Amino acid sequence: MILTLIVLYVISLVYLSTTERFRTFASIMALQGWLLFAIALVRLHANGWGEILFVAAETLLFKALLVPALLFAVIRKTGISRVKTSGTSQSHALLLSVAAIAVSASITYCIADSTVDPVFFGVALYALSSGLVLIVLRSRIFAHMVGFLTIENGVFLFSTAIGVEMPLLVNVAVLLDILMSVLMLGIFFTRIDGTLHATDADALTNVKD
Repeated sequence: MILTLIVLYVISLVYLSTTERFRTFASIMALQGWLLFAIALVRLHANGWGEILFVAAETLLFKALLVPALLFAVIRKTGISRVKTSGTSQSHALLLSVAAIAVSASITYCIADSTVDPVFFGVALYALSSGLVLIVLRSRIFAHMVGFLTIENGVFLFSTAIGVEMPLLVNVAVLLDILMSVLMLGIFFTRIDGTLHATDADALTNVKD
């Protein structure tokens, strides 16, 4: 079962790198939240109920429900609908995504350790690189925000890779998870859109103090 969940998560990352519709972005983030919720339940079954409930609540309530709802709210508020690709086609994005998979697998193989789950470690690396690719290739601020959320999902998977042995680390990573996501979404709502009315990251370079 855990392998199926991991494969579905990887597929969602590949699709995220090629899609151009922001509603699809938000839907994929919701799907990833549900997948991380299921992964947390299966992966952390050996931990105490306190840790399990804490991580499960964070993945279900925050990643699967709250964050996607906020993303859909941003879409409605700004009226944005599609990505602007900075001269990069979907085929190029797909090639970069596949290359990221290969690099992540190679790094995982080279630094394999008996204390770290190689599958989770490799997928976490791929999630981090997918977020970076999304930020680099897309010019819309919304896409950058989704890229950062993808990166923090990767951080969560990193903590899960060693979380069975270190439940405290999982809890700390989750707290940082929540803090960073709320901070980014709050900045978007209260500063970027409300004050600058800019949805394109390139437009911010023209803003003067």
